[in-house]
Amino acid sequence: MGNFSIRKSASVTDFLVQVLDFSAVCAGGWTAFYFRFGFSDQVVEMPSGERLLVVGVAFFAALFFGKVYRMWPGGSLAAMVGRVSLGWVITWTALVVLMALTKSAEMFSRIWVVSWLFLTLVSLWMARVLAFFAMASMRRSGYQHKTVVLYGDSSMLDTVRARIGKSNWSGFDIVASVVPGDGNDIAALDTQLRPDEIWIALHMGDQANLEAVLQSLQMSVANIRLLPDLRMYQILNHGMSVRVGIPMVDISASPMFGSRKVAKAALDYSVAIVALVLLSPVMLGIALAVKLTSKGPVFFHQKRHGWNGDEITVYKFRSMAAHTEEPGTVTQAKRQDPRVTRVGRFIRKTSLDELPQFINVLQGRMSVVGPRPHALAHNNAYVQQIPRYALRHKVKPGITGWAQICGYRGETDTIDKMEGRIKHDLFYLEHWSIWMDLKIIVLTPLAAIENKNVF
Repeated sequence: MGNFSIRKSASVTDFLVQVLDFSAVCAGGWTAFYFRFGFSDQVVEMPSGERLLVVGVAFFAALFFGKVYRMWPGGSLAAMVGRVSLGWVITWTALVVLMALTKSAEMFSRIWVVSWLFLTLVSLWMARVLAFFAMASMRRSGYQHKTVVLYGDSSMLDTVRARIGKSNWSGFDIVASVVPGDGNDIAALDTQLRPDEIWIALHMGDQANLEAVLQSLQMSVANIRLLPDLRMYQILNHGMSVRVGIPMVDISASPMFGSRKVAKAALDYSVAIVALVLLSPVMLGIALAVKLTSKGPVFFHQKRHGWNGDEITVYKFRSMAAHTEEPGTVTQAKRQDPRVTRVGRFIRKTSLDELPQFINVLQGRMSVVGPRPHALAHNNAYVQQIPRYALRHKVKPGITGWAQICGYRGETDTIDKMEGRIKHDLFYLEHWSIWMDLKIIVLTPLAAIENKNVF
């Protein structure tokens, strides 16, 4: 019986993961210290003050990361790494602020403190990966498995099964499914199977059925959980806000507000400045190549819609021969388009033509990551054809975006292609995080190489 409780309970493994994180922070502090002092001619022993600081901060960090451990069932490795990284950065920042307020910073080596930040991040990543795969292995071996009985609408249950199927290490085993009207008795199955969990998935408005099911399960010892109607879940996923003391669902509100807006701006300006400094030789070379190989200006600029639908001017390296079009008409580049120059074909294929948009970022008109801005004529046409199209203007347009790394880059010659792009843009708005922006930035060069839809 004791062994059964250990196999069912997550408390022991959560504690072990906390110990692992405590050890990772300590290891980062010790390694940083000896990286700073231990390679000199004299062997330096870490003073008691530094040892006490490392242990104290590691203990606080392990407690602070507590919310991470509640995300184990079905959570992704990327999400866990992201949360523990954010937790450590917040902890380290709090330490530095505390040092400044107490005027104790001069007592410690600045190189050591900064090295501690980065070396602990590496240690935590390694610990999180180790814990993740250890948990997966334990659950595949039968530890921490929980049996689940599903009750509700068949299509909603199919979605639940698919999610569990993709996360077979999550520890949930579906032992039975009941669809209302199929003749199976949920209470009888509960008595027979004694499941750990019962998940009820019913549509909105099915209140009578829900009350009947809960009444029949009043003697059950299982954890009974109600899955919201997936349509309502999509709405609630937009987030909540409080206005005049009343909680409201944010159907089309911008995800950029408060600290989110500050974090997004900090990332944008940092990346834009670094990119313009490092890529300035490349940009100079492209400018010379454009100027020397075709007549016309180096830069192409065009009016597009930005945040809240305001018109902005977007810059690009000119990739086509200078030409004019009818007012209100914008013709997308096509395969073997004669307007595209030889240099233009290369810089379009590699997205190098968009490098001047880092200037747009510094101007505050664009973001590094966000929905790509469309020409005014395209916006005016598609906003009438695609539901929720205008919601993409709830954030600044980006140089790159979720749609682009998922293959929706280049020509959108059919309504289906544009709908696919908008679907990914809205996914980005609903799931935005700094970690998602960093992921998109890292994956953008690979997406630019692999994409075959840019002419």
